[in-house]
Amino acid sequence: MERDEQLNRLGRYLRARRDLVTPEQAGIPAGPNRRVAGLRREEVAMLAGISADYYLRLERGRDKNPSAQVLAALARVLRLDDVEHQYLLDLAEPSRRARPRKRPERVPARLRHLLAALEVPAFIEGRALDVLASNPLALALSPRLRPGENRLRSLMLDPEEREFHADWDAATAEFVGSFRKSIGRDTDDARIVELVGELSLASARFRALWARHDVRQLAGGTTVVNHPVVGELRLHRDKLPVGDLTLVLYYPDIGSDSAEKLRVLASLATSAANGDASHDRLPARTSGRLPSREA
Repeated sequence: MERDEQLNRLGRYLRARRDLVTPEQAGIPAGPNRRVAGLRREEVAMLAGISADYYLRLERGRDKNPSAQVLAALARVLRLDDVEHQYLLDLAEPSRRARPRKRPERVPARLRHLLAALEVPAFIEGRALDVLASNPLALALSPRLRPGENRLRSLMLDPEEREFHADWDAATAEFVGSFRKSIGRDTDDARIVELVGELSLASARFRALWARHDVRQLAGGTTVVNHPVVGELRLHRDKLPVGDLTLVLYYPDIGSDSAEKLRVLASLATSAANGDASHDRLPARTSGRLPSREA
């Protein structure tokens, strides 16, 4: 049977989020003797229109079944967006007595065939952001996209990842928020416990972000990376669910400088696959101006 501390995910989330809302944001005078940066429990309760005693019971895990109306009021006070509000609703759902055992994450043959046919960097990701399969162009983009790597661990602990991402701080915030949303209430899953424990011990940045309880939908967007060979790449990212797995794609604008650089990476990946060592004579990094197709 799980301990109360493990069960009170709702209370921990409420506490973390009220710590992030300033009195000024809530329209409350801060006063000269205030000792906390965020909101007090009684202030959240007053703004949400519920009793302070009831809110205290929620944070302490004594009441785990608040109504949708109460949760909507709390979401408004805590300034939650739609993704965060849905996460709050999910946390408040009554826990299932018996959850089915997680099946091993396996990539079906059809997805491996799809990866091989794609002409952009692509890989298959599991719930804990483990890389389960990738195509040659993904490996040409980053060797940290090889199967067996974990995207969050690489981002937090690998020095090359810090150099790779043009805005590493933003990338870490996005990935941690996406990771929390992906795992949902399964924070006691053995794989999740192991990964969170490892990162909490090794990374101060992860500890700070994990304590915020941010939740983000990292489905798409645009990222800028610094490749050690071809230089800066501006790529769009899409994450497409395929059953319990996620297909991740990186692709440039057609006709852009990044598209030309990706063509060079594809050529290098093909040469490597064919055992051609000529690419070893290329400079470690180009100046950003690549030879034209006619050159």
